[in-house]
Amino acid sequence: EVFPEDLPGLPPARPVEFQIDLIPGDAPVARAPYRLAPSKMKELSEQLQELSDKGFIRPSSSPWGAPNENDHEEHLKAIFGLLKEEKLYVKFSKCEFWIPKVQFLGYVIDSQGIHVDPAKIESIKDWASPKTPTEIRQFLGLAGYYRRFIEGFSKIA
Repeated sequence: EVFPEDLPGLPPARPVEFQIDLIPGDAPVARAPYRLAPSKMKELSEQLQELSDKGFIRPSSSPWGAPNENDHEEHLKAIFGLLKEEKLYVKFSKCEFWIPKVQFLGYVIDSQGIHVDPAKIESIKDWASPKTPTEIRQFLGLAGYYRRFIEGFSKIA
């Protein structure tokens, strides 16, 4: 027999070989597995929407894949508790929770991802046309900072 049910000399099968609990009972961090270019992200979103409309897939309801505000509130309580144990305190007047959009370090962060702050785009548009090779390099250095948001940046530059 090529595929016997049990192999002599092997230990019995165990349900769990090993487990490492960094924080016992804690759930994995929910975050995107990788970043995509905006054009590819748009295409992926369209394909996922099409599959969802046809009923092949549905939004996740698991706490790991789709965390909710109640779970997040529990995480905040745990964090504030740890801070209090270390005699560190949070000033609530400086805290904001469950806001739809945040401007941070020249970016706008929302549920759709990270975007360039429109004010920064306007300042680049209003930049004087470069005349010398040094000015061109300076402008390309400034514009290159936002290259991940501009499809085909290397062709344009």
